[in-house]
Amino acid sequence: MSRLALLLLVLGLLGCKRPAKVSPPADAVAVPPTDAELAEPIGSANPEVPGTVQRDDMPLPPSEALGAPPADVANLQLVRVAGDFERPVALVAAPGDPRKRLFVVEQVGQIRILENGAVKDGRVLDIRKLVSRDNEQGLLGLAFHPRFAENKKLYIHYTDRGGDTNVVEYQVSATDPDRIDLASERQILRVEQPYSNHNGGHVLFGPDDKLWVGLGDGGAAGDPLKAGQDDKQLLSKMLRIDVDAPRPKVEIVAKGLRNPWRYAFDPATGDLYIGDVGQNKWESIFVVPGDKLTGHNFGWSVAEGRHCYERGRCDMSKFTPPVADYDHTVGCSVTGGVVYRGKALPALDGVYFYADYCTAIIRSFRWRPDGIRQHWEWKPILDPQSRLGQVSSFGVDHDGEIYLLLLGGDILRLSSR
Repeated sequence: MSRLALLLLVLGLLGCKRPAKVSPPADAVAVPPTDAELAEPIGSANPEVPGTVQRDDMPLPPSEALGAPPADVANLQLVRVAGDFERPVALVAAPGDPRKRLFVVEQVGQIRILENGAVKDGRVLDIRKLVSRDNEQGLLGLAFHPRFAENKKLYIHYTDRGGDTNVVEYQVSATDPDRIDLASERQILRVEQPYSNHNGGHVLFGPDDKLWVGLGDGGAAGDPLKAGQDDKQLLSKMLRIDVDAPRPKVEIVAKGLRNPWRYAFDPATGDLYIGDVGQNKWESIFVVPGDKLTGHNFGWSVAEGRHCYERGRCDMSKFTPPVADYDHTVGCSVTGGVVYRGKALPALDGVYFYADYCTAIIRSFRWRPDGIRQHWEWKPILDPQSRLGQVSSFGVDHDGEIYLLLLGGDILRLSSR
């Protein structure tokens, strides 16, 4: 396709979007308030915007060159544990659950239970009538309260029929432990979305026992609202909410994220790993240490990762750079992963795994404040025949073992041979 034709296509698509809307101020208290075919990744990178200029202005921290894992740790495989889910995008374990259930989030608006390797009949939650269904919209995230065993509270992140972001608290039914009591709904956050993509979607409790919510820049291409560096907008931010407060307030703890598609805390160290989907050329992994989780500026849309965006030079000194990145010859939409802290694979303790939605590469590294080590490429070992596709998310069970979710419906577990 010619550059002129591509430009006309992009302008035509943008012309079909809803008018831009402004997010509520950061200190506000939120008040209650057709299936599409897969066209692009959930955390999609947009078509290249003609006229952008990229220049490497910030080196990556020191790291070993990407290579194959050594033989003593390479004896791994992916084992299919379940299938036939409808666009699975998250797998979450409830803390303190004696049954060790795994809750699978389906983007279409359902949550189902995977228990002892079998999918239970019925739905924990079914809000298909409430969610919007564009490719990057829907039911996108689930988190259980750290004291779930006591209070039975959980939190979901979804886009409603108007396309806007909602974070909602529910409680488990008093009469059925496998069902959510819809009458217990409490709105925690609502953010108006100007476009249908870049919604983020993850929710996760941090080591501070607060709920962390990562939002993208609102969509379209190139951050048209300039939300990334605008402290008056909640878009393009990492937010933190004390859900135990009578009137939970929203706190901006970091900014400059284009579309954080999955982030995770290392349960052993509290370090935060973020996979941020890039625009034209670069996919980024950020890591911030557990003793300095707040106050970071990841650069968007002045920078795309460690690269200046839309200009030859920019001031990178105030930005937190990624610890790893890759360009669009390798993939086009990073899927942030998790740190392994299980027992079945002790040689991988502390290793962070991530993937790419488009090409299903699977990589890992160990992070230290002075850089990354043991940056390994796993696809030749875990997927030698290139059968994987659309890696939508990672999950961790009660024992710390890692799962991969494929948007086509399968759930796989990382295991030794």
